[in-house]
Amino acid sequence: MVDDTAAALSSPRAKPALDGASSAAILLMLLDESDAATILKHLDPEEVRHLAKAMFDTANASERQIEQALEQFVMSSRGVSALAVGADTRIRTVIHEAVGNVRADNILAAAAPQRSAASLEMLRWMDVEAIRALLDNEHPQVGALILSVLVPDVAARAIETLDEARQADLMLRAAQLTAVPAAAIEDLESVLANANADGQRVVKQAIGGPSDVAKIMKMMPKQLSERTIRALKRQDRALAQTIEEEMFVFENLRELDKRSLGTVLRSVDAAQLAVALKGSDGDMADLCLSTMSQRAAETIRDEMTEMTMVKRVDVEEAQKAIMQIVRQMAANGEIMLAGAGDDYV
Repeated sequence: MVDDTAAALSSPRAKPALDGASSAAILLMLLDESDAATILKHLDPEEVRHLAKAMFDTANASERQIEQALEQFVMSSRGVSALAVGADTRIRTVIHEAVGNVRADNILAAAAPQRSAASLEMLRWMDVEAIRALLDNEHPQVGALILSVLVPDVAARAIETLDEARQADLMLRAAQLTAVPAAAIEDLESVLANANADGQRVVKQAIGGPSDVAKIMKMMPKQLSERTIRALKRQDRALAQTIEEEMFVFENLRELDKRSLGTVLRSVDAAQLAVALKGSDGDMADLCLSTMSQRAAETIRDEMTEMTMVKRVDVEEAQKAIMQIVRQMAANGEIMLAGAGDDYV
């Protein structure tokens, strides 16, 4: 009996069932590309994103997992009535042929489930920045309708940078919405058609920027990166400073040798260091405090313990101030920040 149980557990069929997203992803990849695309067109953006991730995750599905996906599909399909397939189109066609177009429209308006307007679907695919621009520039009633349609986290990100009066007005109008008049939908469709014509509907891929440039420059030989920074400062000092800050952030203190790290931290105010370390992990705190005397380390640990909640912005400011000291000391030759192309003997 024990042997039978062990054999059953070790059998391939004893593996846990695939979740719904994984099964759906496998089935989609078994279909012709055009058929899979047709199915995806009927899903909302969040479902498409979820399925896209699942398709990447299951790209190397085993034969047994494919069998499981097919088995789950067959089992689920048994509960679907044949009458449900294409029912909406058939019902509308029958009613129109029976009573004529005008009377059919009146009957179906009262009896048929409401369809989501195409414009509302467009909103779910728009870039957050484009939505924010609409909320800021369009009539508040249109903005309130937009807010009501969006997924809550997207709505929150779209509204967070608007001015306080605009935020309050939009939220009040959205809270007061009940039924939406046809005229409001028409206004929204017009606004979205214009936005789509301007290319605002497309979600933009973040690329480039100071962070990417900083990563490139950090891989360059030190002399070359310093020369490039000087050239950038002549054209845009603020941007050059941002790139410098990105090139060596607080976490990069781990890359300093212990002597250099100690030299830096002796120049940092204890209270400032305590705030900076409060926002980093325990390993970083241990590393930094290990370069100090026992008494100094205990003082900073006590300060960190006495702190309750520290604002993220305060931590970031403290860390930036410390990194400014690091860069200044490196420029003065007190410590060495090696670039990728530097060789030492």
